Amino acid sequence: MRKPRLLLFVLLAIHFQILAQQPISRLPDWALGPFVRPAGANPIISPDSGSRFYDPMQEKLLDWESNDTFNPAATVKDQKVYVLYRAEDKSGVGIGHRTSRIGLAESKDGITMKRMGKPVLFPGKDDQQEFEWTGGCEDPRVAVTEDGTYLMLYTQWNKKTPRLGSATSKDLVHWKKHGPIFQDAFNGRFHNIASKSASILTTVKNGQLRITKYKGKYWMYWGENHVYAATSDNLVDWVPVVDEKGALKALISPRKGYFDSNLTECGPPAILTDKGIVLLYNGKNLGGKDRDTNYTANSYCAGQMLFSADDPTKFITRLDQPFMVPTEPFEKSGQYPAGTVFIEGLVYFKGKYLLYYGCADSRVAVAVYDPARAN
Repeated sequence: MRKPRLLLFVLLAIHFQILAQQPISRLPDWALGPFVRPAGANPIISPDSGSRFYDPMQEKLLDWESNDTFNPAATVKDQKVYVLYRAEDKSGVGIGHRTSRIGLAESKDGITMKRMGKPVLFPGKDDQQEFEWTGGCEDPRVAVTEDGTYLMLYTQWNKKTPRLGSATSKDLVHWKKHGPIFQDAFNGRFHNIASKSASILTTVKNGQLRITKYKGKYWMYWGENHVYAATSDNLVDWVPVVDEKGALKALISPRKGYFDSNLTECGPPAILTDKGIVLLYNGKNLGGKDRDTNYTANSYCAGQMLFSADDPTKFITRLDQPFMVPTEPFEKSGQYPAGTVFIEGLVYFKGKYLLYYGCADSRVAVAVYDPARAN
């Protein structure tokens, strides 16, 4: 009789673990969602061993997106959705040891993707070699101005120090690199710190997310361990927001016992709404003590927080439970098996919000929020 009873206990444990892994059941009125994964559509981008590219760094043809394709940005152009995704080759072993490049895919419906076949941003023989060789270009966030200038804020990785860099484009194919965004602010005081994950402030205008300003300046949230902020006059050179002592001002930090107990890493572009500024972010759970036991140790889940529209540094509230968690097999199998829904791309397209995210650092997927259905 012991074996059936033991089996019953195991099945019950699995059942309750699955129940615990669920996202928040009811969102407050300020939050975006619910986001629903389209049935049978994901993942929308997966590694491709047949895609070849002449790499100027190694001076040879290589399969630039053969190992992993993940952590996507997204934007809209000419009534199409464009996804700019991070792709890794097989040049190294383990996360952070390969070379990353940014690929481009387009879609008429935001789900079915047609890839360009070669990267649009990559470490080349240019003036950014010291910041991008040999790790490359990682984790982009993309948004567009009212005059049609596309801004990419991405991680420049030289396998020593990650730095936020900027690039601009008019067509999403040809990009001008402008280098590290903090290199001039405060006489370069923050140029050599580790910086990642920049979410520029946008708002819905004329049926599309557009970069907007706060009191005449561009605004963004950024950071991995904490949420910081920065301002800019030209989208290229940014000035971090500091406290009275001149140190980076941490607006939000991880919380013990919650899904974001390890990291609060900024996600896609922030959105100015009638409720305030909504920032979607990636919360990483701790692996041991002080983690949220409702979610897998070391997993990345998606959260939302709200800032004041009158003062973007003023935090109002955040979700205590994630609105998306890794539940699908492709979100828990890859080079990050603890599970990842790593959100980076968000568009407003034909009246719906499409959220693009990386799955276990290996694939790209999408989830959709239809305000008409939610209401």
